[in-house]
Amino acid sequence: MPLTIPTLDDRRYQQLLDEALARIPVHTPEWTNFNRSDPGVTLIEVFAFLTETLLYRANQMPERNRRKFLSLLGVPLQPAASARGIVTFRNDKVNDSGPLATISLSGDVEVRAGNVPFRSEQGLDILPIEATVYFKRLLDAQNDAQFAQKQQYYQALYASYFDPTNLPALDTLQLYETMPLVLRGETGGVNLADTVDNALWIALLVRQNDKNGSLYKVSEARDAIAGKTLSLGLVPLIDNPQRNLTPGQRTRSAEQHLLDVYLPVVAANGGLGTNRQPSYRRLETSASQDVLSEPGIVQITLPSADELQLWNDLDPLEAGVRDLPPALDDTNKAARVITWLRLQAAAGAQVKLLWAGINATPVTQRAQVTSELLGLGTGEPDQTFTLAHTPVLPASVRLTITPAVDGKPWQLIDDLLAAGPEVPSPDLRLPPGTAATVNEAVNVFTIDPEAGLLRFGDGTRGRRPAAGATLRVDYAYGQGRAGNVGAGAISSGAALPDGVKVTNPVRTWGGAEAETIDEGEKQITRYLQHRDRLVTAEDFATIVRRTPGVEIGRVEVLPAFHPELSEEPGDAAGSVTLLLIPQFDPVHPTAPQPDQIFLNAVCTWLDPRRLVTTEVLLRGPDYQPIWVSVGIKTVAGASVAQTREAVRHALSDFLSPFTWPLYKAVNERELMAIAASHVPEVQFVTGVLLAAGTSAPQPVINLTKLQLPQIMGISVVVGDPLAVDDIRAQQALPLDGQGNTSQGNFVPVPIIPEDCR
Repeated sequence: MPLTIPTLDDRRYQQLLDEALARIPVHTPEWTNFNRSDPGVTLIEVFAFLTETLLYRANQMPERNRRKFLSLLGVPLQPAASARGIVTFRNDKVNDSGPLATISLSGDVEVRAGNVPFRSEQGLDILPIEATVYFKRLLDAQNDAQFAQKQQYYQALYASYFDPTNLPALDTLQLYETMPLVLRGETGGVNLADTVDNALWIALLVRQNDKNGSLYKVSEARDAIAGKTLSLGLVPLIDNPQRNLTPGQRTRSAEQHLLDVYLPVVAANGGLGTNRQPSYRRLETSASQDVLSEPGIVQITLPSADELQLWNDLDPLEAGVRDLPPALDDTNKAARVITWLRLQAAAGAQVKLLWAGINATPVTQRAQVTSELLGLGTGEPDQTFTLAHTPVLPASVRLTITPAVDGKPWQLIDDLLAAGPEVPSPDLRLPPGTAATVNEAVNVFTIDPEAGLLRFGDGTRGRRPAAGATLRVDYAYGQGRAGNVGAGAISSGAALPDGVKVTNPVRTWGGAEAETIDEGEKQITRYLQHRDRLVTAEDFATIVRRTPGVEIGRVEVLPAFHPELSEEPGDAAGSVTLLLIPQFDPVHPTAPQPDQIFLNAVCTWLDPRRLVTTEVLLRGPDYQPIWVSVGIKTVAGASVAQTREAVRHALSDFLSPFTWPLYKAVNERELMAIAASHVPEVQFVTGVLLAAGTSAPQPVINLTKLQLPQIMGISVVVGDPLAVDDIRAQQALPLDGQGNTSQGNFVPVPIIPEDCR
């Protein structure tokens, strides 16, 4: 039975009038005329009317009072989430009269994207150099009609380089192109497993204007960066993101060396050695998170200037061969190379990178407020103060109350019920002689980040600010979705040293608006049921949708299901799998797929709310490509073009990943019914052909586990349906493009581009 809102007073005008008239003989016996013409009765009628009006307003419960009652329930609104990002600094200060210098920049420096402030999360050394990132891309024999001719040409070219008695065979000579790692929106990137040597190469370069006459200051640049820390920013490319929360595991694990950075080892004389094989040594690195699953910074400690060297006896044909750094066809850039860094994945790790760059640091969208005056304390219990700016970042709040009572700082606490009393008192529940425990959490306060409300204790639970005490606070606040800015938007900073420029090579992410009151009210029933804890499947669905910083289009909760171990829900006790689909995906608009940043945000939100014995697995859908060919006959006079488009839209909506049920098969008869019943202009359907991937047409395509249909192509024609192979020919599937570089004794050889510079 549904709960109904109680009526505080259901009396109406006539009831109020009759009750008042009935009381007249009790209080005024001399009043005997109760006719409507009597002035007293007229006054009673007026007051009965006014009373009915007041009762009506009371029953409606004014909006302000209702929301006040809801706040007393302790149902919080989600505050706005601050955006995060990565910025890089460029040291453009060129001093012709002195040596190159590294600028050390502390953390918490403000940079701006227009009027939106960001602050850096950690300090760094801004090295007075540039960097370009390259990889060795295997020349694709399938897409190069002249591949065989090029292979024979380079076989002859390198005949004198190899041992005449042991010339490499044609099929072991690997031709590659030196390609820069260029960011193209959110596409591109490189999988190190697809490169010739499974490595990414970073050329550390002298700046263009650092010259002595016509020669670059390579030696001076080595001295300037020797012993410094190179901050390498990395943005991973994750095409199959997933996160697991196993029982007892936290969201951030200990640092793992999944990415190794190597530096060339060059002899004192600069020679390559008699065996002509280069050697490298691994540098010490430090990272605060797994940079292969989310954007982050790897700090690399550079060695002395004597170790930042290159080989000086390379034959022209040796450049870029085997394990040597890639050959550069730009002679100007080659002359500026200080040294090379080689990035390789640790054994068993998959490395796919979208962007890499030096002099990088993480930033968070926040504005800093210093020494804001809150007011004076009153000495009363349960004092509250409101900050001037919201939403507040709780971890940034620093409260100062003067004069200080005991010299101890004020701390933020989750619940004032956990605070101790102002004056320690013995616990009379304990027997005499028992050592009393003292709760030292006395100088504490709580904060509502969305409202910016600071609340203090009542004396028994937390100290009260004394009467006349001055309260000042330092804190930071965010601007929600305004912090999601595009690449290159961050371009200024008032506190930056002279000659230092800043930019963000990739867009920022994670900014979200605060939850509105109406949205928060919708969660009250659920909140009172689960108290922000993940217990039932409905709890998972409700709490996941409140994740700040992400827009979720669909959540499917599969209890007792593990996608790697189970076939159907109910087979894996203690495991809960969440199928997540974002509301928008600019890279895959028709088949939205959550990226790693999306899953990390949800994972961080769920981890403190789950039961410690529950294993939570976050996954995106496993899209199964399908092809649909429909033949129709339209009613007389109908527009054929509009009818075809209407049928196409009806089938696309029916097969949408936001609504398609899990474990439901795609049936051609059901598609035929949709085309015939949802579009009135269709007289009848002549036929439907349904095919999965590259297979032949079949009447039913079964879907299991986390599989959802992905429409690769829909053809709607008047008459008989087109053959599926004809549709595939018009919309060909993209080639894999992966070259097998793990077999055989290959010799990587660079090719000379046709447009030499």
